[in-house]
Amino acid sequence: MTCFCKVDIFFKMIKKIIKIGFVFFLLGIVFILLLDTYIQKSTKESIYIKSTDIPKAYTCLILGAKVYNNGKPSVILKDRLDAGLELYQKHKINRFLLSGDHGTKKYDEVNTMKNYLLNKGVPLKDIFLDHAGFDTYNSLLRAKQIFNITDLTIVTQKFHLKRSLFLANKIGLKANGFIADKHIYPFAKRMNFREKLANIKAFFEVSIHRKPKFLGNKIPITGDSSKSFD
Repeated sequence: MTCFCKVDIFFKMIKKIIKIGFVFFLLGIVFILLLDTYIQKSTKESIYIKSTDIPKAYTCLILGAKVYNNGKPSVILKDRLDAGLELYQKHKINRFLLSGDHGTKKYDEVNTMKNYLLNKGVPLKDIFLDHAGFDTYNSLLRAKQIFNITDLTIVTQKFHLKRSLFLANKIGLKANGFIADKHIYPFAKRMNFREKLANIKAFFEVSIHRKPKFLGNKIPITGDSSKSFD
């Protein structure tokens, strides 16, 4: 009899734990959806599709993405560079800040981006490199703290732009976003789902005022770009 009572108590505890877990799961889903809705609404007016419509800014921040071993940018990164180049050619921006992952000698997003723009005719003096843009938060915080940027145009794909602008606004940057989608990306649905989860990370980053992984000496975007080269 005692044995059956213990088993019954055990199963009741399991059911209770499952119910509590399910409630927390539902609350988590609600939080993710509400946060995503808030980020969309708060950044909607700052996102532009046409380069002719976007306000001028001194700096164009191009966020890094995958590069190949042969030194060529992936399609997603090439689209960002071409979008930034369009803004530059239409005199919507003056300087480029290329921010990406250059954590090792073998993997180098920023010099790949620099070489691409140089081959398109952009003068070296207008290109600045941020070698420690390991994620969106680091890129934006370093843009402010290292490169003394106060206003900028962020260039990236639509799925990534809302979170980028949300972070920029929360750390005190005046920012607009330019959509870099020039292809239909086969992984778009997966990336949209990933962004909803990344929003949580962004929310906590600005809530706790997370410090960037690296800081360093100041390199004003209005000064000598060679100081940002490796």
